[in-house]
Amino acid sequence: MGDDAMTVEFGKQLAVVETPIPGMIVLELPVHGDARGWFKENWQREKMTALGLDDFGPVQNNISFNDAVGTTRGIHAEPWDKWVSVATGRIFGAWVDLREGPSFGTVFTTELDPSRAIFVPRGVGNSYQTLAPDTAYTYLVNDHWSPEASYSFLNLADETAAIAWPIPLADVEISEKDRNHPRLADVTPIAPRKTLVLGAGGQLGLALRAALGDAAHIEYAARADLDLGSPTLATARRWRDYGTIINAGAYTAVDLAETPEGRRDAWAANAQGPARLARIAAENGITLVHVSSDYVYDGTAERPYREDDALAPLGVYGQSKAAGDVAVTTAPRHYILRTSWVIGEGKNFVRTMASLAERGIDPRVVDDQTGRLSFTPDIARAILHLLEVRPPYGVYNVTGSGEPMTWADVARAVFAETGHDPARVTGVSTAEYFASAAAPVAPRPAFSVLDLGKIEATGLALTDHRTALTALLDGVAGA
Repeated sequence: MGDDAMTVEFGKQLAVVETPIPGMIVLELPVHGDARGWFKENWQREKMTALGLDDFGPVQNNISFNDAVGTTRGIHAEPWDKWVSVATGRIFGAWVDLREGPSFGTVFTTELDPSRAIFVPRGVGNSYQTLAPDTAYTYLVNDHWSPEASYSFLNLADETAAIAWPIPLADVEISEKDRNHPRLADVTPIAPRKTLVLGAGGQLGLALRAALGDAAHIEYAARADLDLGSPTLATARRWRDYGTIINAGAYTAVDLAETPEGRRDAWAANAQGPARLARIAAENGITLVHVSSDYVYDGTAERPYREDDALAPLGVYGQSKAAGDVAVTTAPRHYILRTSWVIGEGKNFVRTMASLAERGIDPRVVDDQTGRLSFTPDIARAILHLLEVRPPYGVYNVTGSGEPMTWADVARAVFAETGHDPARVTGVSTAEYFASAAAPVAPRPAFSVLDLGKIEATGLALTDHRTALTALLDGVAGA
């Protein structure tokens, strides 16, 4: 089988070997050999993702051929993932974590032959030294080289990393550029992939800003900052630098959506915009988080709506939101949070009722719509939970927990909590409430209670919406 075959270990089972560098794993590869040579599956998406490897979406395959034993390549960290393997020969590989964070500077070394491969995450410095002549080193990457990307480099002889090279660096072939790379103390770490929050000026956007803070890799954009309808959206950012897009923006004027102009704007913001984001997310390996609504249902259910219940929107707003949900599911990495009766900073139903109570106005409030309040700090907390825990992608209902209420019940609770007589609130039907309306009125789902079992099973405890209401009125929880 020749000298090259002598470096190959046959008969392994496909298996994962953990390393001390977070996210970097070694894979033992089955190699099948006979008198003619050998064969292996160098990258097999279905099998390898089943073992827990990220489906990193390679777009390019590169091969470095090295004639002599001892050829040494410098420690380079790029803003993309790599799948590194050996086609022929053998290498000593050295990897140093150059990502910003607590694992910065962590070192891992091992030998690779055709029966071993390694997944190298974005920002981890990669280098090797050949241990056999005519070594072909191959790597898949999930981005194309760009002069605009951020790179970091580490000196091969760095004393902190203290890599035990099998062949002394003084005795091997190294490029002049690699010899002059900085020591670890002078390395610029690779920043995390960015998180982009859209709709940053809205109720949920403000709650997300409070939850995420102002770290350098968090970016906030209002509608004026990023036009989702622009023909240049695909090049508006270097999207490969982003790991997450949180779409907290939406057209929410449910009644105005029933007018010709409102219908156009609702579909542009709630359906076409998310569809374009989904395409960008799919093409760039981005996790897309999208916020949905109870209006995607017709409200005729006799039990809380589950995530897999059929969509049946009644009006233009609900139809545009349902279309946006369907579009977002085309992004392989997506979380759709389905909410109801959202209450956040600024003008909202709770503050309106508190103001009416204080001013001595006795309101008429609908009592034939049932649901639970969703407070924006809890929605933001749920988004961060999903991004940290990473349960299976898909749809998750997120509202306050506890007993459902009607809007009239909520109004009476506000009156009682603020020291006013709840009997001042008169319950009326939706039809009665809108009977004298001159402008178009959107149909509302009568039943908006969402089943919370799926997200609770991920370990998230949702706040009772009646408790959260009290906290809001007491000036807590972002009020």
